[in-house]
Amino acid sequence: QVQLVESGGGLVQAGGSLRLSCAASGSIFSINAMGWYRQTPGKQRELVAGITSGGSTNYADSVLGRFTISRDNAKNTVYLQMNSLKPEDTGVYYCNADIVTFLRGRKVYWGQGTQVTVSS
Repeated sequence: QVQLVESGGGLVQAGGSLRLSCAASGSIFSINAMGWYRQTPGKQRELVAGITSGGSTNYADSVLGRFTISRDNAKNTVYLQMNSLKPEDTGVYYCNADIVTFLRGRKVYWGQGTQVTVSS
């Protein structure tokens, strides 16, 4: 059984920073791409940032230059450093990972979500 456990969300004022973490655990053979998605009420879940196993990254235009995604492969953990936060960054942030396990092969897993609220 694979679990993705997120942490680091919270309430912050506009212009502030937060750092999200997501740790994968279980019978993991390897992890391919990992990413962070955001969902706000009435909208579809959208990709915020992604990172490949080799470290290549991509970002949504709305967060480019403000957010940085990184990963620690030894810890099976992905991070999202969020700077210069804006009220429109408010939402539930979900971690996502493309994981190969010994029992189930390759599958995409999701975390439970962590709330980020940016006040104006």
